[in-house]
Amino acid sequence: MKDPKVGFISLGCPKASVDSEQILTQLRAEGYAIVPSYDQADLVVVNTCGFIDSAIAESLEAIGEALDANGKVIVTGCLGAKGDIVQQHYPNLLAITGPHALAEVMHAVHTHLPKPHDPFADLVPPQGVRLTPQHYAYLKISEGCNHRCSFCIIPNLRGDLVSRPINDVLDEAQTLVRAGVKEILVISQDTSAYGVDVKYRPGFWQGRPVKTNLLELARHLGELEVWIRLHYVYPYPHVDDIIPLMAEGKILPYLDIPFQHASPTILKAMKRPANSENVLTRIQRWREICPEIAIRSTFIVGFPGETDRDFETLLEFLDAAQLDRVGCFPYSAVAGAKANELPDAIPEEIKQERLEHFMQHQAAISANKNAALVGKTLRVLVDGYEDDGVLITRSYRDAPEIDGVVVVKNVTDAQPGDFIDVTITNSDEHDLYAVPATS
Repeated sequence: MKDPKVGFISLGCPKASVDSEQILTQLRAEGYAIVPSYDQADLVVVNTCGFIDSAIAESLEAIGEALDANGKVIVTGCLGAKGDIVQQHYPNLLAITGPHALAEVMHAVHTHLPKPHDPFADLVPPQGVRLTPQHYAYLKISEGCNHRCSFCIIPNLRGDLVSRPINDVLDEAQTLVRAGVKEILVISQDTSAYGVDVKYRPGFWQGRPVKTNLLELARHLGELEVWIRLHYVYPYPHVDDIIPLMAEGKILPYLDIPFQHASPTILKAMKRPANSENVLTRIQRWREICPEIAIRSTFIVGFPGETDRDFETLLEFLDAAQLDRVGCFPYSAVAGAKANELPDAIPEEIKQERLEHFMQHQAAISANKNAALVGKTLRVLVDGYEDDGVLITRSYRDAPEIDGVVVVKNVTDAQPGDFIDVTITNSDEHDLYAVPATS
């Protein structure tokens, strides 16, 4: 009997991608073939996103396309947690599960496409099946979130914080490095809260006790001698303890912190954690310890009740903070979010005006930050080539797919996953341009 074949569609954030990788790994371990087209597949798994309206629409469209082209579809992921929405649109699905549901997905697959034989570990590489290129990988350290931000339904979809055992996290990281990964991107819903749910109890790794907290995790990851990049970090006071590791070169001097706004009134309405922290003072202190630190963040404009003065406060924060990488989204009502009950909704045209104004404002800051790097030498990680032969690379300031790139000319012998030193020759508001550094 030929191997059963599964098609797979993965949507959403890196945390969803990790869920996809776990499902793909188990499928391959059990002998299922993963195929790239609907007509080759015996059934299709769609891992969905359900956070905002546009993501819901994209997920529903992907499900519909898979049903039309194949007919046998299993839905998982965050939109799956809203099973009634999916069921209303598509009543003929094989199964619907929520996020982080490996066992449930595999049960559905087994029901509708029996596995060919018992699992054999040698059918997949030790690092599992991944959706990222070979030279970088996401490392999810926890599931869920204890916060109840008024615009967010992630806790409803993924539950409260559940930290992975630290020995499991470090084992996975070590396996990735041994498989050739050069950059590990640490992700979760709230990376700073790692270990809170287990009261930072110690685990054991390689015969040594290791506390389950972000500092100990970062310290041990830093011993693996690859790039370690931290994402989704809330600015709790203990984050200050991580910055010296960056100054020492143990982990990348890069923090992804979703500030979301700067107006105290809006932050209170958002029910953001740490909204009473003096963020600007913290940023200044981090830069004193590690001057090269790159800080990226995301913001929401047009939140219910946001006045012109609130928006001006946000622009003033941008000027004072001088962040390196910034994303911005207009507020989008999410079904089930508490923010939907707030008064004084902002008209769509005003949201768009504020978004454009915000991005223009930040563009000037980003352009100046990048221009200050012209003439400097940076170590970059090669991601690939463009058609005209130039290299697409990233510096420590650039996370894949969300930040800028460093475009390098006059290189002929570098491959994806290589580190090279380059001299920056030009810049714009997003990207840097470089040539190989002379020794």
